[in-house]
Amino acid sequence: MSQIYKYIYLIFMLLSFSLSAQVDISEDEESIQINIDYKINQAQQDIENSNFFESQKKLEEALVLAEKISSKKSIGIIYAKLGKLQYIIEEPDDALISLFKANEIQRIIKDDVNRAETYKTIGNVYNSKKDYRQALDYYVSANTLFDQEGLDDFVAEVLLNEGKTLIKLKDYKKANKQLEKSIALANRYELDKIKSSGMIHNGLALTYLDKKQAGLESTLKGVELAKEYKFNTVLTNGYLILSELNELNGDYQASSENLKKYMKLSDSLLQVKRANLSPEKRIKILLNNQTEFQKEQAANLEEKIKENNLSKLTTILSIALITILSLLTLSLYKNNNIRLKTNNMLHIKNSELIVAMEKAELASKTKANFLSTVTHELRTPLYAVTGLTNMLLDEDPKPNQIQHLKSLKFSGEYLLTFINDILQINKIEANKVDVEPENFNLKKKMTNVIAALNNSASDNNTQLHLEYDMDIPETYNADQLKISQILINLIGNSIKFTKDGDIWIRAKKLKQDGDYYTIRFEVEDNGIGISKEKQERLFESFSQGSIQINRKYGGTGLGLSIVKGLIDILKGNIYLKSEIGKGSNFIFEVPMKYAAPVAKPKKIEYFNNVTEIDLENIKILVVEDNKINQMITKKILNKMKLNCEIVDNGEEAVEKVRTEAFDVVLMDIHMPGISGLEATKRIRKFNPDLTIFALTAVTIEDKMHEFDEAGFTDIISKPFKQEDFEKKLFETLIENKESKSV
Repeated sequence: MSQIYKYIYLIFMLLSFSLSAQVDISEDEESIQINIDYKINQAQQDIENSNFFESQKKLEEALVLAEKISSKKSIGIIYAKLGKLQYIIEEPDDALISLFKANEIQRIIKDDVNRAETYKTIGNVYNSKKDYRQALDYYVSANTLFDQEGLDDFVAEVLLNEGKTLIKLKDYKKANKQLEKSIALANRYELDKIKSSGMIHNGLALTYLDKKQAGLESTLKGVELAKEYKFNTVLTNGYLILSELNELNGDYQASSENLKKYMKLSDSLLQVKRANLSPEKRIKILLNNQTEFQKEQAANLEEKIKENNLSKLTTILSIALITILSLLTLSLYKNNNIRLKTNNMLHIKNSELIVAMEKAELASKTKANFLSTVTHELRTPLYAVTGLTNMLLDEDPKPNQIQHLKSLKFSGEYLLTFINDILQINKIEANKVDVEPENFNLKKKMTNVIAALNNSASDNNTQLHLEYDMDIPETYNADQLKISQILINLIGNSIKFTKDGDIWIRAKKLKQDGDYYTIRFEVEDNGIGISKEKQERLFESFSQGSIQINRKYGGTGLGLSIVKGLIDILKGNIYLKSEIGKGSNFIFEVPMKYAAPVAKPKKIEYFNNVTEIDLENIKILVVEDNKINQMITKKILNKMKLNCEIVDNGEEAVEKVRTEAFDVVLMDIHMPGISGLEATKRIRKFNPDLTIFALTAVTIEDKMHEFDEAGFTDIISKPFKQEDFEKKLFETLIENKESKSV
């Protein structure tokens, strides 16, 4: 008896040690993580062995542990595995919920490798739902991520899935291309299962491309490979495709035999699959049909009725009760299903929106990069065109050359305006235009705008008239640059379409609240007018009256779109009244704040009789690879009585600055060898105080942070206005002198 007590005591001791060990493990995150990884691996093996119920249990246990220690990466993997499992057991909606949860977590933590795998499974689910276009989108996304990570062996399976989907969409040419890529990668990495499936499906694609013999041979090879390695799921599809190919080739006996093999193997696999379904899945099947239990109960009740008439009433009541309970159960189940489906749809839509957002962000970055490249490539030769034209006009050209040079200058300025318009539209669409209020004289500003456009109006024999309401002040605090842009675009538009006529530019008070005024501007002309149909889309980008009007009157179709965008930014409104043959009246209303009269700024003559700086001792380094631009920049600097040295690339610039003293460096960005950005970074390591201007054609704001990070002092955009360039250089040289004297 004492011996028994000893055994009992030992058992209790072992249990206590086991429990304490479990507590220690639960408190040790590293041990928990090991346990999670083990359960995930075991669950994966269970999926491969068709032990679906066991796999689900292990994944659910792993999820509890992962959430306990907030292991985001593991949670993402577990949801992805659950989604894959639900896809296999034909629960596509539940699978999408799990997979989208996985994708959301993996996107946040940037787990791109596992996110690619998740995208692939989502594609498979949409394929099973016959949403082939959606499936292809996710396969492409998976492919992109696998490519980024250099995982070509994973790409093979995605390409296989793409090929199979394209066959369903009857795009056999593209399917053949993707499947051949998949087979090549499978060969390289010895992925026999993918290779056999790829050959089988490629045979189908080849057959539909009128290469029947090659198609049949490819599928037969794939089937033999699947037999050799016992890839039963692949073999099932192989028999079915062989049956289809035999039928297309007129071999009906072989088609029938392969169809029988397909049905036999398919039934066998289906039985295995059903045998491993979870109890919950079986309950769903039973609830969708009348349950065996209910049938058995009904039969038993009928038997009892026959055996015992005395219990008839009780039996009827029992049947009624069971029926009511069954109906209630079904009702609850259906309500729960509806709730789950609604919730699932919300999750799916949310995840689809996230994917759409990612695609939009990628498209936006691509657009920004494209605009940056195109505008740079256009501005670089424009710098030469405008620079050389101005120089030739300053060098006493022959009288018969002046008009040609002026035409060339006008064309260059027109092209530059067009590029600036495109950039302005891009900034407005990206909400990157800020309001910059300052004190200014509105009446004078309008007078200056009209004076600047008067020559263009005179060419059309058109008179410009300013009507400024005496009841409103002249000075305001507002964004004068944007108001000028709006007026220039609207007046310029009226000038184009008004010949031998008049244009009235008006400013009047609409309403006043203390110092705040709403000013109503009008630009009215008696030109050709605009039809009702054209008015509806007039403020859209690249909208013009017609090709004929564009050829006759010119214009890019961007001006009015910019006007609408700027007025929206200023929180104003714009209206149009127009009639064909009678003219147009553009009306816009903008809120503005009254300001005290603005003092007239004193005009500064830069580099003219300069006494503050010894210009002869100023050294400027020009870093530019374009020979024409080198010449132009040098001539501009020499005209300002400044000396400069020129180097062709970034490496030479770094060495020059290291060995010689310069006051200013004018650095181009795109050059052979190292770029201007990299050269500036290197210079900053040994000379942090040197003034370095980025003399560049890049103007996209998305790129501007790169200039700041590189260490540029400021940016001068090419082509530049002479006076702006002079002002920047002069102020910099003055600042440098003052800092040295201190």
